[in-house]
Amino acid sequence: MFIPIDYAWLEATGLAAVRTTAFLFIAPPFSYGAFPARIKAMLGVGIAVVVSGTVAAPYEVLDTAGFLAALVIQVVIGALLGLLVLVCFSAVQSAGSLIDVFGGFQLAQAFDPQMQVNGAQFTRLFQITALALLFASNGYQLILAGLVRSFAAVPVNGMLDLSRPAELIIDTVSQMMLSAVQIAGPLLLVLFLADVGLGLITRVAPALNAFAMGFPVKILLTFLLAGSVVLALPTIVGALAEDALGLLTGGTR
Repeated sequence: MFIPIDYAWLEATGLAAVRTTAFLFIAPPFSYGAFPARIKAMLGVGIAVVVSGTVAAPYEVLDTAGFLAALVIQVVIGALLGLLVLVCFSAVQSAGSLIDVFGGFQLAQAFDPQMQVNGAQFTRLFQITALALLFASNGYQLILAGLVRSFAAVPVNGMLDLSRPAELIIDTVSQMMLSAVQIAGPLLLVLFLADVGLGLITRVAPALNAFAMGFPVKILLTFLLAGSVVLALPTIVGALAEDALGLLTGGTR
């Protein structure tokens, strides 16, 4: 019995599976620790099979050394793309961390092994809310669409210009920090004014203990006003998903 095997299709699909799997293990929301690793690997292989017709068309069979080098390159490309998406969505986590610091919750920080986040209540709340909104709003589909488009920009047997991803990572980190301040900015301003008010009260009535009053007052203000930030998260996550799509399509040109 003779079974014909298309080695070009098989190699191209395998290289595509390596890139997609490396991406899914790093990029949110797929990197969430509650998702089993085998499910991520199966999803990566499934996406590779879907795009196999695109990646196999211009592909030529490589020798052993070339194939191993291509495997390493695909791991690097997938990890870089996943890192870009991870940094983009870290703005929400950073905003929660800022609220924890200014609201007095930082003393109760703990490590969450599933989300791989070391933070207090609002850090973990914002992170899990952003992940849930990505699935509820179909934002994950935009991320997967950007991943699929990366195969057209950089074929599985192509090379990646590392200067472009490095530039994008620097720009994305700066934008992430700016976005975190913008998300938590109104609440941080209120907490700062609360500190100023407590300082003035201490000057007027030195007998009052500003430190003893400050913690409950700031915690109360944080709970009262954090709802406005949570209500804005759906719009913020939608904008971040579009930004991630732009990074995936622009970071591989």
